[in-house]
Amino acid sequence: MKILVSSLEPSANLHLGEILKKEKFEIVGIFDEKFGKPLYSSKEFSVMGFIDVIPKILKAKEAIKELAFLSKDCDKVLLIDGPSFNIPLAKEIKKINPNIEIIYYILPKVWAWKKGRIKTINKYIDKKAYIFPFEKEYWVDTYVGNPLLDEITTFRDNKTYNQVAFLAGSRKSEIKSLMPIFRELAKKVNTKKVLVVPKIYENNMGIYGDISDFEISYETHTTLLKSDFAYICSGTATLEAAIIGTPFVLMYKARKIEYFIAKMFVKLNYVGLANIIFEKEGLDKFHKEYLQEFDIDELINDYQTSNLTNWLKKSQKIRDILKFGSSDNVIKLLKI
Repeated sequence: MKILVSSLEPSANLHLGEILKKEKFEIVGIFDEKFGKPLYSSKEFSVMGFIDVIPKILKAKEAIKELAFLSKDCDKVLLIDGPSFNIPLAKEIKKINPNIEIIYYILPKVWAWKKGRIKTINKYIDKKAYIFPFEKEYWVDTYVGNPLLDEITTFRDNKTYNQVAFLAGSRKSEIKSLMPIFRELAKKVNTKKVLVVPKIYENNMGIYGDISDFEISYETHTTLLKSDFAYICSGTATLEAAIIGTPFVLMYKARKIEYFIAKMFVKLNYVGLANIIFEKEGLDKFHKEYLQEFDIDELINDYQTSNLTNWLKKSQKIRDILKFGSSDNVIKLLKI
């Protein structure tokens, strides 16, 4: 079976990897080079924010045209996350190749903003594979499970490791925003400090600035398993820490104009996925969130007063809510 894949983000490629471990599909399209030879590398499209995306618009339009044409030589289409690119791609594919089946895995977060996408998705997508149980409110298709339960199979024990983890995200804008705060925190953390760096930056460490106070790790899950606490950029890594059981706080800082725009359109009480999941289940907040402004002493106090026993209980609860991994069910959708 030959599948046209559009997997733009580092997290999307992690989830694609779990599928390809279990089933050897022939894939073409946009994805990480480690899976083969893509038409475009996913690294060419990994950006964050309204301003960052402007230079990519022309390239995206060109890529959409090429991918849609390429779909004529494929059996099915698999779109993973990336709605700003993948929704226009789905429209273009259906325009020139209306009979091909499109599976959308990790659907747009319509529960956060842009609910108008629901109508569009229902029109152009044949199979919708959602990854949070509460999304059944918006999609009538399949809860396939959560991909992190495929990728995380070992959980935090109740030992002390004398280590604190720092995760600044996978996008350059995130890293540049949070590293000055992380350096301030590192000066007050009297134990081993480990900075988790995505492997895509292994040969480009200059974007982190001065990292002399940190040890470097390229393994998120291994580092979280051996950390007593973590300071984490908003995003998937916060849900990873919640599932693993590592105490943490979420930290988010964007350009002022981008944060203002986001506040206008995103109508949620929380930013962190674990908090959103718990709220949907009628449970108390899972973790603290710091948005735009940071009190260093308060952040240090969060680390010093964290209760591992309570965190482990919450971690088990969130795993119970998510139930199972998603790769097997996505493979079933592709093969049906």
